[in-house]
Amino acid sequence: MKKIARYWLVIASLWIVNHAKAQYVYDYKRTGDIYYEAKDYYSASQYYTKALGTFKIKPEQILPYAVEMKGKETGKIKDYESVIYRLGESYRQYNDFGNAEKYYEQAVSFNNNTLFPQARFWYGVCLRANGKYTEALEQLKQFKQQYTHTDDISNRATLEISCCEFAIAETSRVPGFTIVKMGGDLNGGGANYAPATIGKNTLLYTSSRPDSSMMQNTKKAKKGNPYINNLFIATGSGNSFSNSKEFNIPETKGMDQGAATVSPDGNTIYLTRWTTQNNIKLASVYISTRTGDKWSEPKSLGQNVNVEGYSSMQPFVTTDGKYLMFASNRPGGMGKNDLWYCMLENGVPGPARNLGTVINTRDEEQAPFYDAEKKALIFSSDGRIGLGGLDFYRSEGDIGNWGAPGNLGIPFNSAKDDLYYTAVDKMHPMAKGYISSDRESVCCLELFGVKKINKTINGLILDCDNNLPLTGAKVTLLDTIQQKVLQQITLDETGHYSFEVDAKKYYKIMAEKENYFSKAIYVNTDDLVRIDSLVNPTICLKHFEIGKPIILKDIYYDFDKATLRPQSLIVLDTVVAIMRDNPNIIIEMSAHTDSKGKDAYNIKLSQRRAQSCVDYLISKGIFISRMIAKGYGKTRPIAPNTLPDGKDNPEGRQLNRRTEFKVLRVTQVSK
Repeated sequence: MKKIARYWLVIASLWIVNHAKAQYVYDYKRTGDIYYEAKDYYSASQYYTKALGTFKIKPEQILPYAVEMKGKETGKIKDYESVIYRLGESYRQYNDFGNAEKYYEQAVSFNNNTLFPQARFWYGVCLRANGKYTEALEQLKQFKQQYTHTDDISNRATLEISCCEFAIAETSRVPGFTIVKMGGDLNGGGANYAPATIGKNTLLYTSSRPDSSMMQNTKKAKKGNPYINNLFIATGSGNSFSNSKEFNIPETKGMDQGAATVSPDGNTIYLTRWTTQNNIKLASVYISTRTGDKWSEPKSLGQNVNVEGYSSMQPFVTTDGKYLMFASNRPGGMGKNDLWYCMLENGVPGPARNLGTVINTRDEEQAPFYDAEKKALIFSSDGRIGLGGLDFYRSEGDIGNWGAPGNLGIPFNSAKDDLYYTAVDKMHPMAKGYISSDRESVCCLELFGVKKINKTINGLILDCDNNLPLTGAKVTLLDTIQQKVLQQITLDETGHYSFEVDAKKYYKIMAEKENYFSKAIYVNTDDLVRIDSLVNPTICLKHFEIGKPIILKDIYYDFDKATLRPQSLIVLDTVVAIMRDNPNIIIEMSAHTDSKGKDAYNIKLSQRRAQSCVDYLISKGIFISRMIAKGYGKTRPIAPNTLPDGKDNPEGRQLNRRTEFKVLRVTQVSK
């Protein structure tokens, strides 16, 4: 009844406007105020704009850089300033940040700007939403210096400042994705959002485009709102879909429906239905099943998902069909809408659980999507450092164990709202997909196609003995955080390998071949933020034979002792690396002497030297069970200790004073 009374006041005000020219200022402003209080911000902005034309205000009366005002402000000036500020507020409330920026800019320049202490904050927000990050940063910092309250606005200003700083840094980075507005008839009229693939070459999406039959019927158009959200399908491929038509799922009068997900088998749809009254939205998740070509009347999923008096929306079902994820402001959350999940059993959800504080903030978290290939949650939030509005974030892990979310950056994200990711290829979800964004619109979400720019690491594997490509070697890419195999290839005759990877991650690359020592290198892909590919150092693998000694050059001991000299440790570190990269080998570490000295003494000295090497390997974490120390004294020379004429052979003795290791056997110990 209050709403009806307000509209009667609007009619009365309009009648006064037509009959009392002297009261234009009050009529237009008061009418605008009525719409503003009713939260009809579009109508309010129209009347406030008309009210502006009736004021006769000189710049020096309101601007601090002109002549300073003397005495108190008149009511007329206060009305004018109020209209300017509320114009900024009205435009912002329906996301017309361009016009809102213009009026907030005027509001912060008033003589008496204490009337609107939050104007500079919203001015900075609008500048940020319009992509003017440097200007926004200046205004927001000034606001923080001037604003003395400790409240949500103050806290939000701190976050907005961080967002501007992040965005300025982000603009210098090489994008990880390409993005293009989708063609065909997808983005025609109203909001178009929440895409989901349904079958081959068919896209399911939500649209608030007007009902054509209602628009053609003048009487119907006057009675009802033609901009009702509903599910639509379109056919096509790539980034162009056409032949849009309403999806053949039953509707309920007075309810919007959309933001849907399809079960892995394609026979069940989970969708959102909602009503909006007095600008308050109440949403619930429903389920509909297919029999032949027909879909059943959607039914509420029940109290495990939908809590009376609260909203649950934006469902997503994982590709294995085990979990339902959704957004909700139900009790028990961290703030506004949080992300929740239920286990599904035969399509029936169990009790809902919150995804936790690693994912959820005190602000908005919406539109979950799970990448089963990379084990990562993709979702949107406006409670974290980003480019502004709702941004996409990525958190690696699985149910109950999530890593810290990272912003997906430009161009995946923009200064406005970006949400609702869906994959084109379920096997490789993040390679290509579709999102919703209002980055190119004053009012509404539109559909965009995104495609990952391939980031690669490349390298060459050689045989250490001949420096030729090692055909047939197996090269494996591993995630060092989750300790799992990501990709594996067998080399051709070129010896080259190449892997697609993500930027800003750590990887392990393992090269191995039978009867060769395996070798691992560790790669940090931070540089892939700026470039598309990294070339790793060339790896060579050393061939070995069971029981055949390998001489370690430059192993030195103190004279007549078993103490290793510092330069020897550098060589032994190469053995440490071999033992770590080849956890399935058992070795013998041996030492040898020349022919000088007594046999028993040389055996003992060489044994102590071999043990010194083993002890060093143990100190580096190699298990003693994988090594044997053996001293051979002078029993196994590899060169003559004397020349044929009986004279001493220093070169031969030097070769005989050596340290070796050999592989005794290869076990089946897993890596």
